[in-house]
Amino acid sequence: MRAVVTGAAGFIGAHLCEHLLSRGDEVIGLDAMTDFYAPARKRANLGPLLGRDGFAFRWADLLEVPLEPLFGEADAVYHLAGQPGVRGSWGPEFGVYVERNVLSTQRVLEAARATGLRRLLYASSSSVYGDAEAYPTRETVRPSPVSPYGVTKLAAEHLCEAYRAALGVPVVSLRLFSVYGPGQRPDMAFSRLVATAFGARPFLLYGDGEQSRDFTFVTDVVTAMREVVLSSWNGVANVGGGCEVTMNEAIALFRLLGAPVRVIRVPRQPGDARRTAADITRAREAFGYRPATGLRDGLAAMVTAARTGRPVPAV
Repeated sequence: MRAVVTGAAGFIGAHLCEHLLSRGDEVIGLDAMTDFYAPARKRANLGPLLGRDGFAFRWADLLEVPLEPLFGEADAVYHLAGQPGVRGSWGPEFGVYVERNVLSTQRVLEAARATGLRRLLYASSSSVYGDAEAYPTRETVRPSPVSPYGVTKLAAEHLCEAYRAALGVPVVSLRLFSVYGPGQRPDMAFSRLVATAFGARPFLLYGDGEQSRDFTFVTDVVTAMREVVLSSWNGVANVGGGCEVTMNEAIALFRLLGAPVRVIRVPRQPGDARRTAADITRAREAFGYRPATGLRDGLAAMVTAARTGRPVPAV
């Protein structure tokens, strides 16, 4: 396939580009290289991709660049770009989240419509559920986000469904649950745990540590993305790791892997859901999704990458 990946320099985006290239696809990676975290880290994510046969990178702000010429030659667009982070979405930065999560997605949808794009994937988030009504959570549960970030991800997802239902844009939205792996964003919990284990800083644990997440290894996520794009299925589906773990349990597992962690407990932050757990029945039945990487193996890959100073590619 000929694919366009927005947010290609990010954690998941770079892994996705690597996965697509390993399967023989041609990839154009787009990224605005925003400064939510250090652009140098994004350049490092791109490093192994630059110069690869079949890969081209273009700096692109989705709110400014003409998208139709880029989409017109593509078989599929994977829309991963956006403003991440729950805690930063409160207060004056909310406008940035609206621009980069909602308005940019509307421009992607319009370009997909104008070019007759065959397949569009939108990377949604488990944050749309907030503190869900039931666990494991099915897609039929009423979304109730508890952060402005979650609100913008749900708004963009609703836009995708509106364009699909009313205008026939062939879009699928995947609600991703706590994606982790080598190269994870530096603000995320497991990345901070690794930094703590191989540095001098303590790990700040928000709350009592009994909050739980459905952690999903990045290889399983990017595999699911390509598989659903190759299928004919459209709609909204959960992509989780199949294992709900508390932060206390995750910290204990890091220590068992030989990574020393010094913990400082601080108050729970606004917008943090108490629990997430994905029902992945729909993804399994619709496009054969089955997570293959358990938490221990996934964390071991992160620890190995940190020890060697080299990323462990997800292919």
